[in-house]
Amino acid sequence: MNDERRGTGNKGLNAAVYVVLALVAVGTMLPFVWMVLASFKPLQEVEQANPVPSRWVPGNYREVFSQVAFARYYVNSVFVAAWVTFLTVLTSALAAFAFSRLTWRGRDATFQLYLATLMIPGVVTMIPNYTVMVQLRLLDSYQGLIVPAAFSAFGTFLLRQFMLTVPPALDEAATMDGATPWGVFWDVVMPLARPGLIALTIFTFVGNYGSFFWPLVLIKSENLRTLPIGMMYFDSLYGRQTNLIMAASVMSVVPPALLFVLLQKHLVRGIQMGAVKG
Repeated sequence: MNDERRGTGNKGLNAAVYVVLALVAVGTMLPFVWMVLASFKPLQEVEQANPVPSRWVPGNYREVFSQVAFARYYVNSVFVAAWVTFLTVLTSALAAFAFSRLTWRGRDATFQLYLATLMIPGVVTMIPNYTVMVQLRLLDSYQGLIVPAAFSAFGTFLLRQFMLTVPPALDEAATMDGATPWGVFWDVVMPLARPGLIALTIFTFVGNYGSFFWPLVLIKSENLRTLPIGMMYFDSLYGRQTNLIMAASVMSVVPPALLFVLLQKHLVRGIQMGAVKG
Protein backbone atom coordinates (compact mmCIF):
# COMPACT_ATOMS: atom_id res chain seq x y z
CA MET A 1 0.00 0.00 0.00
CA ASN A 2 2.76 2.41 0.92
CA ASP A 3 4.56 1.61 -2.35
CA GLU A 4 1.37 2.34 -4.31
CA ARG A 5 0.91 5.66 -2.52
CA ARG A 6 4.53 6.55 -3.08
CA GLY A 7 4.24 5.69 -6.77
CA THR A 8 1.07 7.79 -7.09
CA GLY A 9 2.77 10.69 -5.32
CA ASN A 10 5.79 10.50 -7.61
CA LYS A 11 3.56 10.52 -10.69
CA GLY A 12 1.71 13.56 -9.39
CA LEU A 13 4.99 15.35 -8.66
CA ASN A 14 6.33 14.53 -12.13
CA ALA A 15 3.13 15.78 -13.73
CA ALA A 16 3.38 19.05 -11.78
CA VAL A 17 7.01 19.49 -12.82
CA TYR A 18 6.11 18.91 -16.48
CA VAL A 19 3.29 21.44 -16.28
CA VAL A 20 5.61 24.06 -14.78
CA LEU A 21 8.28 23.38 -17.40
CA ALA A 22 5.67 23.60 -20.17
CA LEU A 23 4.48 26.98 -18.85
CA VAL A 24 8.05 28.24 -18.69
CA ALA A 25 8.67 27.05 -22.25
CA VAL A 26 5.50 28.76 -23.49
CA GLY A 27 6.46 31.98 -21.71
CA THR A 28 9.92 31.84 -23.23
CA MET A 29 8.55 31.30 -26.74
CA LEU A 30 5.89 34.03 -26.61
CA PRO A 31 8.19 36.94 -27.59
CA PHE A 32 9.56 34.97 -30.54
CA VAL A 33 6.06 33.95 -31.68
CA TRP A 34 4.90 37.58 -31.41
CA MET A 35 7.92 38.70 -33.45
CA VAL A 36 7.15 36.21 -36.22
CA LEU A 37 3.46 37.13 -36.35
CA ALA A 38 4.22 40.87 -36.26
CA SER A 39 6.59 40.47 -39.19
CA PHE A 40 3.60 39.48 -41.37
CA LYS A 41 1.29 42.31 -40.22
CA PRO A 42 0.58 45.67 -41.85
CA LEU A 43 2.11 48.54 -39.90
CA GLN A 44 -1.23 49.75 -38.52
CA GLU A 45 -1.97 46.33 -36.95
CA VAL A 46 1.35 45.72 -35.19
CA GLU A 47 0.34 47.26 -31.87
CA GLN A 48 -3.18 45.80 -31.82
CA ALA A 49 -4.12 43.23 -29.18
CA ASN A 50 -5.00 40.57 -31.76
CA PRO A 51 -1.78 38.55 -32.24
CA VAL A 52 -2.87 36.97 -35.54
CA PRO A 53 -2.74 39.37 -38.51
CA SER A 54 -6.03 39.98 -40.27
CA ARG A 55 -4.11 40.27 -43.53
CA TRP A 56 -0.80 38.46 -44.03
CA VAL A 57 1.86 40.64 -45.64
CA PRO A 58 4.89 38.54 -46.68
CA GLY A 59 6.02 41.55 -48.67
CA ASN A 60 7.46 42.99 -45.44
CA TYR A 61 10.50 40.81 -45.99
CA ARG A 62 11.04 42.13 -49.52
CA GLU A 63 10.57 45.68 -48.24
CA VAL A 64 13.44 45.24 -45.78
CA PHE A 65 15.85 44.46 -48.63
CA SER A 66 14.57 47.38 -50.69
CA GLN A 67 15.04 50.02 -47.97
CA VAL A 68 18.47 48.99 -46.61
CA ALA A 69 21.44 46.90 -47.70
CA PHE A 70 20.21 44.07 -45.51
CA ALA A 71 21.90 41.35 -47.54
CA ARG A 72 25.23 43.14 -47.10
CA TYR A 73 24.71 43.42 -43.34
CA TYR A 74 23.82 39.74 -43.26
CA VAL A 75 26.98 38.71 -45.10
CA ASN A 76 29.13 40.96 -42.90
CA SER A 77 27.76 39.49 -39.68
CA VAL A 78 28.15 35.88 -40.81
CA PHE A 79 31.61 36.53 -42.28
CA VAL A 80 32.97 38.25 -39.17
CA ALA A 81 31.35 35.78 -36.77
CA ALA A 82 32.68 32.80 -38.75
CA TRP A 83 36.24 34.11 -38.75
CA VAL A 84 36.13 35.06 -35.08
CA THR A 85 34.77 31.62 -34.25
CA PHE A 86 37.48 29.83 -36.23
CA LEU A 87 40.33 31.86 -34.72
CA THR A 88 38.90 31.72 -31.19
CA VAL A 89 38.49 27.95 -31.28
CA LEU A 90 42.01 27.55 -32.70
CA THR A 91 43.77 29.86 -30.22
CA SER A 92 41.74 28.55 -27.28
CA ALA A 93 42.54 24.95 -28.19
CA LEU A 94 46.27 25.68 -28.42
CA ALA A 95 46.27 27.58 -25.12
CA ALA A 96 44.16 24.91 -23.41
CA PHE A 97 46.54 22.20 -24.58
CA ALA A 98 49.50 24.12 -23.18
CA PHE A 99 47.74 24.65 -19.84
CA SER A 100 46.42 21.11 -19.48
CA ARG A 101 48.82 18.70 -21.21
CA LEU A 102 52.24 20.36 -21.17
CA THR A 103 54.43 20.87 -18.09
CA TRP A 104 56.37 24.12 -17.82
CA ARG A 105 57.44 26.47 -15.06
CA GLY A 106 54.79 28.92 -13.95
CA ARG A 107 52.01 27.18 -15.84
CA ASP A 108 49.38 27.25 -13.08
CA ALA A 109 50.18 30.82 -12.04
CA THR A 110 49.98 31.97 -15.65
CA PHE A 111 46.65 30.23 -16.10
CA GLN A 112 45.22 31.86 -12.97
CA LEU A 113 46.38 35.27 -14.20
CA TYR A 114 44.90 34.55 -17.61
CA LEU A 115 41.65 33.43 -16.03
CA ALA A 116 41.50 36.61 -13.94
CA THR A 117 40.92 38.58 -17.13
CA LEU A 118 37.38 37.18 -17.14
CA MET A 119 36.65 39.52 -14.23
CA ILE A 120 37.39 42.60 -16.35
CA PRO A 121 34.25 43.99 -18.07
CA GLY A 122 34.47 44.37 -21.81
CA VAL A 123 33.59 48.07 -21.57
CA VAL A 124 36.82 48.67 -19.62
CA THR A 125 38.99 47.21 -22.38
CA MET A 126 37.12 48.90 -25.22
CA ILE A 127 39.14 52.12 -25.15
CA PRO A 128 42.55 50.35 -25.02
CA ASN A 129 41.45 48.07 -27.86
CA TYR A 130 40.29 51.08 -29.87
CA THR A 131 43.64 52.78 -29.30
CA VAL A 132 45.48 49.69 -30.51
CA MET A 133 43.29 49.53 -33.62
CA VAL A 134 44.08 53.19 -34.34
CA GLN A 135 47.82 52.53 -34.06
CA LEU A 136 47.55 49.46 -36.27
CA ARG A 137 45.37 51.38 -38.77
CA LEU A 138 42.60 48.81 -38.54
CA LEU A 139 39.72 51.19 -37.96
CA ASP A 140 36.70 50.63 -40.19
CA SER A 141 37.90 47.24 -41.40
CA TYR A 142 37.08 43.56 -41.12
CA GLN A 143 40.42 42.96 -39.42
CA GLY A 144 39.52 45.43 -36.68
CA LEU A 145 36.31 43.51 -35.99
CA ILE A 146 37.99 40.10 -36.03
CA VAL A 147 41.41 40.39 -34.38
CA PRO A 148 40.43 41.72 -30.90
CA ALA A 149 37.77 39.03 -30.55
CA ALA A 150 39.96 36.15 -31.71
CA PHE A 151 41.26 35.31 -28.22
CA SER A 152 39.08 34.12 -25.37
CA ALA A 153 39.96 33.36 -21.76
CA PHE A 154 36.57 31.68 -21.38
CA GLY A 155 37.24 29.46 -24.40
CA THR A 156 40.63 28.49 -23.01
CA PHE A 157 39.08 27.65 -19.64
CA LEU A 158 36.29 25.60 -21.22
CA LEU A 159 38.60 23.54 -23.42
CA ARG A 160 41.17 23.12 -20.65
CA GLN A 161 38.52 21.63 -18.37
CA PHE A 162 37.51 19.30 -21.17
CA MET A 163 41.06 18.26 -22.03
CA LEU A 164 41.69 17.40 -18.39
CA THR A 165 39.19 14.56 -18.82
CA VAL A 166 41.34 12.93 -21.53
CA PRO A 167 43.52 10.20 -19.89
CA PRO A 168 47.23 11.19 -19.78
CA ALA A 169 48.08 7.59 -20.74
CA LEU A 170 47.02 8.41 -24.30
CA ASP A 171 49.67 11.15 -24.47
CA GLU A 172 52.30 8.77 -23.16
CA ALA A 173 51.36 6.06 -25.64
CA ALA A 174 51.46 8.50 -28.54
CA THR A 175 54.83 9.84 -27.39
CA MET A 176 56.25 6.34 -27.15
CA ASP A 177 55.12 5.79 -30.74
CA GLY A 178 57.17 8.81 -31.79
CA ALA A 179 54.49 11.51 -31.78
CA THR A 180 55.61 15.09 -31.28
CA PRO A 181 53.67 17.47 -28.99
CA TRP A 182 51.94 18.80 -32.10
CA GLY A 183 51.04 15.25 -33.10
CA VAL A 184 49.60 14.56 -29.64
CA PHE A 185 47.58 17.78 -29.87
CA TRP A 186 46.24 17.25 -33.38
CA ASP A 187 45.84 13.46 -33.57
CA VAL A 188 45.00 12.52 -29.97
CA VAL A 189 43.54 15.40 -27.97
CA MET A 190 41.62 17.33 -30.63
CA PRO A 191 39.46 14.38 -31.85
CA LEU A 192 38.55 13.51 -28.26
CA ALA A 193 37.80 17.17 -27.48
CA ARG A 194 35.26 17.49 -30.29
CA PRO A 195 32.19 18.04 -28.06
CA GLY A 196 34.00 20.83 -26.22
CA LEU A 197 35.08 22.40 -29.51
CA ILE A 198 31.52 22.33 -30.79
CA ALA A 199 30.20 23.90 -27.59
CA LEU A 200 32.76 26.70 -27.85
CA THR A 201 31.91 27.14 -31.52
CA ILE A 202 28.25 27.74 -30.71
CA PHE A 203 28.97 30.10 -27.83
CA THR A 204 31.46 32.13 -29.85
CA PHE A 205 29.41 32.37 -33.04
CA VAL A 206 26.22 33.41 -31.28
CA GLY A 207 28.02 35.90 -29.05
CA ASN A 208 29.92 37.58 -31.88
CA TYR A 209 27.06 37.42 -34.37
CA GLY A 210 24.99 39.63 -32.09
CA SER A 211 27.85 41.95 -31.07
CA PHE A 212 26.78 45.58 -30.99
CA PHE A 213 29.08 47.96 -29.09
CA TRP A 214 32.42 47.10 -30.72
CA PRO A 215 31.13 47.33 -34.34
CA LEU A 216 29.30 50.53 -33.39
CA VAL A 217 32.57 52.12 -32.20
CA LEU A 218 34.82 50.75 -34.93
CA ILE A 219 32.78 50.81 -38.14
CA LYS A 220 31.92 53.98 -40.04
CA SER A 221 31.34 52.73 -43.59
CA GLU A 222 27.88 51.51 -44.51
CA ASN A 223 29.20 48.53 -46.48
CA LEU A 224 30.96 47.18 -43.35
CA ARG A 225 28.02 47.40 -40.97
CA THR A 226 26.89 44.23 -39.25
CA LEU A 227 23.26 43.31 -38.65
CA PRO A 228 22.81 44.95 -35.20
CA ILE A 229 24.30 48.23 -36.47
CA GLY A 230 22.42 48.10 -39.75
CA MET A 231 19.11 47.51 -37.99
CA MET A 232 19.77 50.45 -35.67
CA TYR A 233 20.29 52.79 -38.63
CA PHE A 234 17.30 51.25 -40.37
CA ASP A 235 15.11 52.09 -37.38
CA SER A 236 16.40 55.65 -37.09
CA LEU A 237 16.48 56.65 -40.78
CA TYR A 238 13.09 55.33 -41.89
CA GLY A 239 11.02 55.88 -38.77
CA ARG A 240 9.56 53.26 -36.48
CA GLN A 241 8.31 50.69 -38.98
CA THR A 242 7.84 47.94 -36.43
CA ASN A 243 6.58 45.39 -38.92
CA LEU A 244 9.74 45.74 -41.03
CA ILE A 245 11.97 45.68 -37.96
CA MET A 246 10.32 42.42 -36.86
CA ALA A 247 10.82 40.94 -40.34
CA ALA A 248 14.50 41.90 -40.20
CA SER A 249 14.76 40.45 -36.69
CA VAL A 250 13.28 37.13 -37.78
CA MET A 251 15.79 36.85 -40.59
CA SER A 252 18.66 37.83 -38.30
CA VAL A 253 18.01 35.03 -35.79
CA VAL A 254 17.99 32.27 -38.42
CA PRO A 255 21.78 31.51 -38.49
CA PRO A 256 22.31 31.16 -34.69
CA ALA A 257 19.02 29.30 -34.27
CA LEU A 258 19.90 26.89 -37.08
CA LEU A 259 23.38 26.37 -35.64
CA PHE A 260 21.94 25.60 -32.22
CA VAL A 261 19.33 23.17 -33.56
CA LEU A 262 21.89 21.23 -35.58
CA LEU A 263 24.50 21.04 -32.80
CA GLN A 264 22.47 21.08 -29.58
CA LYS A 265 23.30 17.47 -28.67
CA HIS A 266 27.01 18.16 -28.97
CA LEU A 267 26.57 21.37 -26.98
CA VAL A 268 24.97 19.60 -24.03
CA ARG A 269 27.53 16.79 -24.15
CA GLY A 270 30.42 19.24 -24.31
CA ILE A 271 29.19 21.20 -21.29
CA GLN A 272 28.57 18.05 -19.25
CA MET A 273 31.91 16.42 -20.02
CA GLY A 274 33.83 19.66 -19.57
CA ALA A 275 32.53 19.97 -16.01
CA VAL A 276 33.70 16.52 -14.88
CA LYS A 277 37.18 17.47 -13.68
CA GLY A 278 38.52 20.72 -12.30
